[in-house]
Amino acid sequence: MSATPDDLFAKLAELGIETKTHQHPPLHTVEESRALRGEIPGAHTKNLFLKDKKGVLWLITALEDTPIDLKTLHRQLGSGRLSFGKPDLMREILGVEPGSVTPFTLINDSARVVNFVLDEALLAHETLNFHPLVNTATTSIARDDFLKFVTACGHEPLRLRLDDATASGLETGASG
Repeated sequence: MSATPDDLFAKLAELGIETKTHQHPPLHTVEESRALRGEIPGAHTKNLFLKDKKGVLWLITALEDTPIDLKTLHRQLGSGRLSFGKPDLMREILGVEPGSVTPFTLINDSARVVNFVLDEALLAHETLNFHPLVNTATTSIARDDFLKFVTACGHEPLRLRLDDATASGLETGASG
């Protein structure tokens, strides 16, 4: 059974992590997020759930403005060619609906089948913003507390400069 936002907040509290959550209408894209987020401080993100041709799963978290070229990203990851993971697979592995992808879904990846990639540019920001498993809210978390959460979920992020792999075929992902 997948974690709920309440389960997520309980886990964060258990880890001694404080967050601030802002409720809003459902947001599915970075563009919608920009229009409705108001003055939520900190870095805003896009998150991509990807699968390579070998079946390896990837969760990519980057600054919302970072162009990500799916035609070349696989080289940077050392993976097979990438495509978006199907909604049913997302629900099964990450426990969320399309439009709600977030690194907080790592709480649901107890089998540790997802490779988590974190854009190095995010680490320059003190506060990061992500959907708390639903796209009707945005949760602000301190960078170091976020990394503590990821580690507590049994993941070690692969940190990459994603803006180094830009060319053609740019894709945009869900906001957070």
